[in-house]
Amino acid sequence: MNKKPASLLILFGATGDLANRKLYPSLYRLYKKGKIAEQFAVVGVARRELTDEQYQNNIKKSILSEINHVNECDLNPFVSHFKYHSHDVSDAASYAELKQLAEQMDETYDLGGNRLFYLAMAPEFFGTITQFLKSEGLTDTTGYKRVVIEKPFGRDYKSAEKLNAMIRTAFEEEEIYRIDHYLGKEMVQNIEVIRFSNAIFEPLWNNRYISNIQITSSETLGVEERGRYYDKSGALRDMVQNHMLQMVALLAMEPPISLTTEEIRSEKVRVLRALRKYSETEIPENFVRGQYDWDEKNLLAPYREEPMVQPDSNTETYVAGKIMIDNFRWAGVPFYIRTGKRMATKSTKIVVQFKDIPMNLYYQPKETLNPNLLVIHIQPDEGVTLHLNVKKSGQKEETKPIHLHFSNRNINGMNTPEAYERLIYDSMRGDATNFTHWEEVALSWKYVDRISQVWENTREQDFPNYFSGTMGPKKADELLEHDNHIWWPIEQFEIE
Repeated sequence: MNKKPASLLILFGATGDLANRKLYPSLYRLYKKGKIAEQFAVVGVARRELTDEQYQNNIKKSILSEINHVNECDLNPFVSHFKYHSHDVSDAASYAELKQLAEQMDETYDLGGNRLFYLAMAPEFFGTITQFLKSEGLTDTTGYKRVVIEKPFGRDYKSAEKLNAMIRTAFEEEEIYRIDHYLGKEMVQNIEVIRFSNAIFEPLWNNRYISNIQITSSETLGVEERGRYYDKSGALRDMVQNHMLQMVALLAMEPPISLTTEEIRSEKVRVLRALRKYSETEIPENFVRGQYDWDEKNLLAPYREEPMVQPDSNTETYVAGKIMIDNFRWAGVPFYIRTGKRMATKSTKIVVQFKDIPMNLYYQPKETLNPNLLVIHIQPDEGVTLHLNVKKSGQKEETKPIHLHFSNRNINGMNTPEAYERLIYDSMRGDATNFTHWEEVALSWKYVDRISQVWENTREQDFPNYFSGTMGPKKADELLEHDNHIWWPIEQFEIE
C-alpha cells in the first residue's frame, strides 16, 4: 500500500484566481479521498494583509463555489491545516519570517522537512522567489524540496533559458515541476494507454496506415480580462508551445521501454527533435494565424476592441499549422493543429484519420466509404469514439457509418481526477512524468521561435480575419485543401 505523502505546501499567489478556482478545490478533493494524510499543511503567501481566519474563510468560499454538495462545517478540519503569511517577494526579511512559520508547521504536523513551493505567480517573479528561497535558507531542509511552476515558462527560448538558469541556482532539474495542466487531463494520459495496450492500434500507428492526425483546441470565449497579458503573448505562445506540442509528442512518440518518467520523457524529446524546421518562406505556407472580428450579429466585440488590447494589435488569437515529423514512423504524415478563441465550440479533440482501403468494393456513384476515424475526446467530454463502416439492412450492398463510443460521463468517470488534483498529488509523491522537462521546453521554444520571428517581421494585412463564433479563417481550410484533406467537424463529434 502506498504511503500517503507528507508535505508542507508553500503557495505563492495564495489569493489569486488560480488558487481559488483550481488549487484549493483540488487539495480538498485529495483530502476527502484520503490521498493526503493529516500530515499536510499549507502556508498561503501573498501581498495582501489577511489574518489566518480570513484566509481560511476565503478557502471555504472557493471550495463551496467550485464543488457541489459540500457542507461548510465539514470544511473546518481541512482549513485548519492552512496558515497565511503576508509577503513581499523582494524583501529578504519577509522570507526569514516565512522560514520560521514553515519550521513551526513542520513540527506541528510532523512533515519530515518535505517542502513543495508552488509559484502561482506572474512569471517575472519566478527567478526572484527561487533565489531568495535559496539565500534565506528555506531550501535547507531535511526532507525533499520541490518547486512547481505555472506557465508561461519564458516568452521565447532566450528568456526561458535565462529563467531556467536562475531557478537552477536553487533547485536541481529533477526538483523542478513545470506544470502543463493538459498533461493532467484523463484522456491526454489515455493516449499512451490507447496506443500501447491495444493490438488493433499500435501496429497501425504509422505512415503506412494513418493519413493524417488533427488536434483541435477551441474556445468560445475571447480574451476577457487577460488583454494585457494576451496581447504580449498570443495563441502561438499561449497554446502551441506547450499544450499542442505536448499532445503531438504523446501521439507520435515511440513505445518506451518502460513507463518510467525518464523513458517517457526521452521518447517525447526524440519527437520534438524530429519536428521539421521550416524555412522563412515555408512558414507562411504551413502556418496560418488569425484574429477574431465581430460576430455575424455584431454582439461580440472584436479582439482589437477588448480591454487593454492595442487598437492596431497584430497579436494572433488563432493558429493553425501543419507539423511534419521527419522520422521513419511518421514520414509524410501531417499533424494538423488548430487553436483559437471565440470559435464555434469549446472543445479539445484529436482525430486520427486512417488511410482509405486500396480498392473500394462498395463504391457507389454518389458516395464513397467514410474513412475510419479514431476520435479522442479530451474536453468538455472525455472519451473515445471509433468510426467504422457496416452494411445497411436490406438486400442492397450499401454501407453506413457507425460509431463505437466510450465515455467518462458514465459511472466510470464519476471519480475521474481533475487535472490539477492529479498534478498536485504527483508533485507531492515525486512523480514528474506529467510535468515538462527543460529539454522539452527548450525544443518547443526553438520550434515556435522560428514561426514567431517570421510573423513579427511580417505585419498581417487582413486582421481581423475570422468572425467570432466560427471555426477560424478561410486560410486554415485552404491549408488542408492543399493536401486534399479537410478539417473534421469536431462540433459534430459529440459523444452520444
